[in-house]
This record gives sequence, C-alpha cells and structure tokens, in this order.
Amino acid sequence: MPLTKNNFSEPHLTAVAPLRMVETAFLASTASLIWLVNYYFPPGPLLRIFFPVPIALVYLRWGKRAAWMATLVSGLLLSVLMGPTRSILFIMPFGLMGVLLENMWQRRSPWIVSIALGTLLGAFGFFFRFWLLSILTGEDLWVYSITQVTKLAEWGYIRLGLLGQPSVLIIQAIAIALIFVNNIIYLFVVHLAALFLLDRLGNPIPRPPNWVQVLMDYEGEE
Repeated sequence: MPLTKNNFSEPHLTAVAPLRMVETAFLASTASLIWLVNYYFPPGPLLRIFFPVPIALVYLRWGKRAAWMATLVSGLLLSVLMGPTRSILFIMPFGLMGVLLENMWQRRSPWIVSIALGTLLGAFGFFFRFWLLSILTGEDLWVYSITQVTKLAEWGYIRLGLLGQPSVLIIQAIAIALIFVNNIIYLFVVHLAALFLLDRLGNPIPRPPNWVQVLMDYEGEE
C-alpha cells in the first residue's frame, strides 16, 4: 500500500523516500528488461504475461504517481536501448495497462471489470500498433491481416458446408472479434499470474471468481 503522512512521521517519511525511489526505478527497469529480452529472445508467450505486472506492482506499493513515473522511466530506458518506436509500443498498451489494472485491483474491482477495461485498452493498443507500424513501413498492415482472416473464414465456410463467400463485413467483424477474444484471454492469464506472484510478495489482488477458485483449487483471503 502507498505510504502517506497519515501513517508515518516526517523522519520516517524521509527514510522511506529513498526506498520508494529505488523500488520504482528497479521495477521500471524490470519491465524494460522483460520487454527487451522478449523482443530479441522471445520464449513464446511466457514473458508477455508479465509485461504490465511490474508497473502494477509499483502502483500497489507506492501509488499512482510512482506508477506513472515507472511507466515514464521504462519508456525512456527502452527509447535509449531500442529506439523510440519500440518504446512507444511498450507504453501503449502495456505500460498504461499496468497502471489501469492496479487501479482496478486497488479499488477491489471484480475480475470481470478489470479484464473488460484491460481488453478495451489492449484492443486500442493493437489498432494503435497497426496504425504506427503502417506509417513507418508505408504499407497497410490491416489489409494483410484481413487477407489472413479471409482465408480462415473461407476455410470455416468450407468445413461448415456453407455456399458462397464471406462478405467483407463478416470478415472484418471476425477480425475484430478475434482481437477482442485474444485480449480477453491475455488479460485473464495476466490476472492469474498476478494472483500468484503478488500474493507471495505481500500485495494481493482481488480474489478470482468462484468458478476459477474451484478449478484451480486456490483459496485466499480478501
């Protein structure tokens, strides 16, 4: 939990300030390192799960201002190491997602709320990434994605024995639906990883829905 003057005397606050600064810098560096390692040596989807977690932990321990500072520091560090483009791709959406998720977790919001808001941010970040990379490459990457979805839709039509070809509207609807489904699954896995990790660090997040606790046989205190 963030430390305030209501909880500590001035001398204690003076002693705590360096700890807050060191932890914020360390977790910002951790977030940057996870992104950098995943970019150059991707171990599959494993590290992606932890992209927003260090920033979220800063928010939980030291509050909103420290979380925004950690996001900014991560972006500046990645800008030096990898260039401003990849730095922006980390901040949007993963840096902002860390701030958003921990804000929801600190408010003790249900998982369905934090996952829904995170999904919206993740979908926006996906389209932002496509827009930015399309400008930098000079190609419309959305057209390429639609082509891939068209092949998938045509395969589905054949398997289902449907006559005709899927319309452009159906193909675009399928593409957008896949983006949202992918983000929902991603946010759910992020919540599971944060549940186990942050509980063990003494900064628990809200408990999962009952059906998740039953499936995982996981019990914890509010």
